[in-house]
Amino acid sequence: MKGLLLRLSGLDADAESAVKVIGFFDRLITGRAGLDALVRSTSELAGCPVGLHAPGQGLLLCADAGGAVTAGPVPAKASVRALEGGVEVWVARQGAPAPLDDMLLERFAIAAAVLLEHSSVPLPELGDPALIELVLSDGAGTAERSRALHLLGIAATAPLRVLAATTEVPGRSVLVGTVRAVLTTEVPETAGRLGVGPSLPAIDAARSWQAARTALRYTSDGEPVVWWERLGGLALLAEQVGLADIGALPDVRALDRLAAEPGMITMLDALCATGSVRKAAAALHRHHSTMPARLARAESVLGFELDSAGRFRLQLALMLRRLRENAAD
Repeated sequence: MKGLLLRLSGLDADAESAVKVIGFFDRLITGRAGLDALVRSTSELAGCPVGLHAPGQGLLLCADAGGAVTAGPVPAKASVRALEGGVEVWVARQGAPAPLDDMLLERFAIAAAVLLEHSSVPLPELGDPALIELVLSDGAGTAERSRALHLLGIAATAPLRVLAATTEVPGRSVLVGTVRAVLTTEVPETAGRLGVGPSLPAIDAARSWQAARTALRYTSDGEPVVWWERLGGLALLAEQVGLADIGALPDVRALDRLAAEPGMITMLDALCATGSVRKAAAALHRHHSTMPARLARAESVLGFELDSAGRFRLQLALMLRRLRENAAD
């Protein structure tokens, strides 16, 4: 169906082609299509970006030639059709308009008016934590998330960062399982562990939330706050490596044995973080003379020396162990 309007226009903007366009939108209306489906299907039909702007409901929807529906402003050079209540639909075609564009805009506007009237997305009262859950849900449509953001007083295109916290953190939040999800633009200080998601348009908060949870899995007592942007390839590692695979690695199993000895994992974390025995001792508030015996013990259990190459191997094992230990979060 992609670009159908152009193909119809290429034949002739006659009555038969117009009827096909009318029938296309009538099927969406009679099928009570969602607003996401309306915008996405219209972009497929037009073969170019289209959108729906309903500021009173917090909707700022757009899609490009059948792509995913997201939030975005009305382009400056778009052809716009206004409806009641400040609602607008638009088509942004490069170059000259297609002969059937006027017909498409008219039927798009009619379908939008009908579906907006009949749309009954159940949303909680203002301030209800369920609004935040809806914003963070992968299963919610763009229209649902836009409305939830609108009720929370957050513009769909405004920058927003999501935090994954193990303790109470200032900001709008909701407890998701054992982790607190926090909507914010700043990263506050906290006494617990914190995974910091990337700053994205608020409509993409679900992506920031998933990234924040990944970052949280890399936290430790020595590194309680981890930013997703600073993980680099480690973020991909968290998505690709299974818990069973991690537990089967000899280096991780060796670390599990060392974890039974008080302070050993903390010392190894400090060594990797500082790259120096003296600096690690200073970070742990120990005299450096106490370190060699413990490092020798660690080397004997790990089965390799903790020189520069060994420290990289150790750090990777420590990171993998964190992923496994924090998986329940």
